[in-house]
Amino acid sequence: MQSFRTACFFRERLKNMGVRGAVMPVVCLLVAAGSVFAQPRVDPLNMYERVLAIVPMIGQGTTADPSRPQYAPMPAQIDATGLTGVMAFTSIQSDDGKFALIELVARTQTVFAVILADTTVKTWLKGRDNRADAEAAFQKLRANFSIDHFGAIVP
Repeated sequence: MQSFRTACFFRERLKNMGVRGAVMPVVCLLVAAGSVFAQPRVDPLNMYERVLAIVPMIGQGTTADPSRPQYAPMPAQIDATGLTGVMAFTSIQSDDGKFALIELVARTQTVFAVILADTTVKTWLKGRDNRADAEAAFQKLRANFSIDHFGAIVP
């Protein structure tokens, strides 16, 4: 009964203390806004669309034709906005040097249409395919490989 009586006279108490009626909504809004800013930030390794792939190494290893993973963009081809192409990528060569393990990052999955359609390349989409399967396949080509320490960070 005491709490009901207290609730009924709350406005009168505020008035007796000299608190204006508009102060309470502002205080409530500030408390609610604090919880919005307390949300945890998404891990940069989980942002955007990502594809993991095992691709062959291409190129002659010269300045004009550098040795690089297939489907990895040249520096001039990287699209920082990710609207039309790959935003970032990371790669590591296999132990025999014939293949590369790559991760491509883009804003939309449509950017990966060509690599996903290539039947000669094994691919995994992050969020759809099993990480353990990708890691097991990568470990066949690169000893002591861990997917936990592999990925492109995009700000």
